[in-house]
Amino acid sequence: MDLLADVLSVAGVRGTVAATVHAGDPWGLRLFRISAAAFHAVTAGTAWLRLPGQPPVRLMPGDVVLLPTGSEHGLAGDPDGPLEPFDHAASKAALATDGRLDVGPRPARTRILCASYRHDPAVTTPLFTVLPEVVHVPAGTPGAGPLTDTVRLLSGELAEPGPATTTLLDRLVDVLLIHVLRAWLRAEPTGPSASWLRALNDPVVSAALSALHAAPGRVWTLNSLADHVAVSRATLARRFPALVGETPAAYLTRWRMDLAARRLRDTDDPIDVVARAVGYTSEYAFSRAFSRDRAIPPGRYRVQSRAQHPV
Repeated sequence: MDLLADVLSVAGVRGTVAATVHAGDPWGLRLFRISAAAFHAVTAGTAWLRLPGQPPVRLMPGDVVLLPTGSEHGLAGDPDGPLEPFDHAASKAALATDGRLDVGPRPARTRILCASYRHDPAVTTPLFTVLPEVVHVPAGTPGAGPLTDTVRLLSGELAEPGPATTTLLDRLVDVLLIHVLRAWLRAEPTGPSASWLRALNDPVVSAALSALHAAPGRVWTLNSLADHVAVSRATLARRFPALVGETPAAYLTRWRMDLAARRLRDTDDPIDVVARAVGYTSEYAFSRAFSRDRAIPPGRYRVQSRAQHPV
């Protein structure tokens, strides 16, 4: 089981291009906080990333930066010049026509692809919130060759757009996210000390997480999970919460509830069928667990979630 792929799939993480900025000096954009992860790839020229209370970071051609919680930030041609609010209406209009948002005087020396990532609100297993406020992967980072290649593909598509360019850019943005996460994991991150994502660097805990994802409906115990990954019960009981931040039982319950929430919303399966699929032998036990986790019974959750997100 590919744990990262499973979480990305169940969470429905998808990228969308917000703008392709073509900037000529002097220029500066202020991007306000959004309820999604923000992403920028510098395909030509240079720019400065500016966050409140932090020193500016110079971005070079090929650099990518992810702001996992959509923090307010600025992009500019210099480290301390004025910033103009980012015009979302203008960017949408630009994407609908020639695909570029012109900022500052011409000629444009800097090109940046700006995108965002959203995920299914039914899924509570954290992804973006376990990352640091800024993930910056400079061009030439060791092991980041595929990331550089993907940025190069982006650059080529932006320079010579064709049929379905917007769709292609969105797909490349999805690929970029995986490469950024891989680069962050390779760098032995110093962000939040415990998360399932960081635990991917540990072979024992990663194997345990993969087993839970491969068979979420199985009756797992600490002993059976430890036997499955060939370590002692004491070793797993110590390493799993130290790296993930919660016990195997707590993690499994959260993941089961995520799977159940999506299935309740997206299918007409009876509640007892959903219950058995995620490891509960009775509808009553499942309903209690789901109500405790989501503060709403599964039947009512199905009705409300479908009203908010029609299938």
